[in-house]
Amino acid sequence: MKKPHLLIIRFSALGDVAMTVPVVSALAAQYPDLRITVLSRKFARTFFEDLAPNVGFMEADLKSEYKGLRGLNALYRRLKAKKFTAVADFHQVLRSDYLRMRFQIDKVAVEHINKHRHGKRQLTAQNNKKFVQQPTSFENYAEVLAKLGYPVTLQFTSIFPPQGGNLRLLPPEIGEKKAFQQWIGIAPFAAHKGKIYPLEKMEQVIRELLDQHANARIFFFAGAGHERDIVSQWCRQYPRCLNASAVCGTMHDELILMSHLNVMLSMDSANMHLASLTNTPVVSIWGATHPYAGFMGWNQSQDNVIQLSLDCRPCSIYGNKPCQRGDYACLEGITPETIVERINHIIHP
Repeated sequence: MKKPHLLIIRFSALGDVAMTVPVVSALAAQYPDLRITVLSRKFARTFFEDLAPNVGFMEADLKSEYKGLRGLNALYRRLKAKKFTAVADFHQVLRSDYLRMRFQIDKVAVEHINKHRHGKRQLTAQNNKKFVQQPTSFENYAEVLAKLGYPVTLQFTSIFPPQGGNLRLLPPEIGEKKAFQQWIGIAPFAAHKGKIYPLEKMEQVIRELLDQHANARIFFFAGAGHERDIVSQWCRQYPRCLNASAVCGTMHDELILMSHLNVMLSMDSANMHLASLTNTPVVSIWGATHPYAGFMGWNQSQDNVIQLSLDCRPCSIYGNKPCQRGDYACLEGITPETIVERINHIIHP
C-alpha cells in the first residue's frame, strides 16, 4: 500500500505563509505516519525544515525557474515524481489552480482553500457594512485538510522549546538577557500606508517606553532602504535601542530574538505573525484593516488589539486602498499613551 504523502501549496507573502505553520505543525503531530511536503518560496524554508520529522520543504521560484506556463509544467513534472497521494491548495491563485488541475487529471485527491470573499466584501463595504467575524486563515487551512480526510485540532505553542531559541547563536550585539531587563520589539512598518502608525507618534511611544522603563531594551524589526534608515536614526537618537533586522541578518535569527521578547509591538504585518510563532504576546495596531477579516496573529489576545471604532473601518482587507476620508483617522486617532499603557500591562501585569 502506498504510504500517504500530502503536498501543501502556499506561495504569497511572508505573513500568509507564516500562518500555515500552526496548522502544519498540528497536522504533523496528529498524523505522524503522514509524509508532508510544503511547497512555497525560498524564505519559508526557515519555518518548516525543523518543524517536525515528517515535514519536508520544497522551494519554487515562480519568477525565474518556474515562470509562466512552461515553468509550471516543469514544476509539475518535478512534483509528480514525488508521487503525492493528496494535494492541499492553501493559496488558490492561478498558479496553484493550474498545478491542482494537473494533479486532478492524474486522479490525485485535491482540495483548495475557501477565501470567503463574499463575507470580506461585506465587511469592507462603504454602505450596508456587515460587521461579522470571518473565518480565520488557520480555520480555512484546517478546513482544506479535513476535506482531504485529515481533520486537525489546532494545537500549537511555538517553533522553539519553552525556553525560547538559543541566544548564543545570535551576534554579540544582542547579548544575554538579564533577569531585570524588559526586551521590547517594535515593528513599525507594513506593506501599505493604511496599516502604518504615524512615525512621529511611534517615536513618542519609543520615548515613553524608554522613560518609563530604565531597564528596557528596544529591538526594531524593519526592512531595507527607507525603513532601515528611519530605524537607524532612532537608534542613534535614543539609548538602549538596536536595529535587530540589520544585526541579525537572517529571519531565523530574528525569530530566535523574538522568542525572548517580553512583548512585540507590530502593525497588521508579517512581524505580528512571526512573533506569534514564538509564543510572544503582540500588541497589534490596526488601521484600514481589521481582525474580523481573519488575519489576527496565532493565539493572540483580542485585549492586545489597538484600534478605533469608526463607521468606515475596515475599508480594506489588505490595507492597500486609499483612505476614503483622506485623513487616515483610524491611525492618526490612536494616542501613543494608549499603546504604551497596553505594553505596560503586559510587561507588568
